[in-house]
Amino acid sequence: MTETTLATREMSAHPLVWISHKLKIFVEFFGQRGAYFILPLIIFTMLDVFGRKMTGTNFDVQLWLVENVSGMFQSTMLQEMEWHFHTALFSLVLGWGFTRNRHVRVDLFRMHMQTKLQASIELIGTMFFMIPYTIVVIYFCYVFAYDSFVTNEISVSLVGMSHRWVIKTILGIGLVIALASGIAVWLQTILVVFGPKDMRFELMTLEWPEDRGGSVEGYERMVLADQETDLKKISMGGKG
Repeated sequence: MTETTLATREMSAHPLVWISHKLKIFVEFFGQRGAYFILPLIIFTMLDVFGRKMTGTNFDVQLWLVENVSGMFQSTMLQEMEWHFHTALFSLVLGWGFTRNRHVRVDLFRMHMQTKLQASIELIGTMFFMIPYTIVVIYFCYVFAYDSFVTNEISVSLVGMSHRWVIKTILGIGLVIALASGIAVWLQTILVVFGPKDMRFELMTLEWPEDRGGSVEGYERMVLADQETDLKKISMGGKG
């Protein structure tokens, strides 16, 4: 991609491009921060696994933590914390993954299509499937979380977590973020399909015709010859 092309895309001032870009910033703000939920998820999962494996031994760390630190280190509490963090992680990064084109695509035909035809498929998919479906799920998720809050829902386990409405609310927030990502991509596909042919801006799930072949599903394509050349340069620099 040349500097001229980049400059042209940066200067695009179409209202739909601006709205799409702002929605992308909104989605990435929550997605980048929600990704950090992977850390407590790993920690609590490891504590639960090691704790159950060492129960009754001389190294019963979990029992020591329950008796000396907090009752939250009981196996039931740890397991509920695991799925709470997993739900938060999945919900908040769902939309981010879509705008970054990181969702798995099982398609044998789309990758060989022209950009405009790909955009048409994305347009139909987002407009008739993703956006309406997400709106419906958001409505039911609101009812789901509101009922949980009103009834002060707690875990079915006697030693489980309380305030179940919190994680249900986070799930709803994640769906709103996913909806924003779907609208952002939908606006871009409208411009690609119906806009001027020479209009250029940064795409999320598509590639412009002149950029095709440089990446695979959002990842930069690795050229083996270039990698070997880089390795030779590194080795020559090390000898010097």
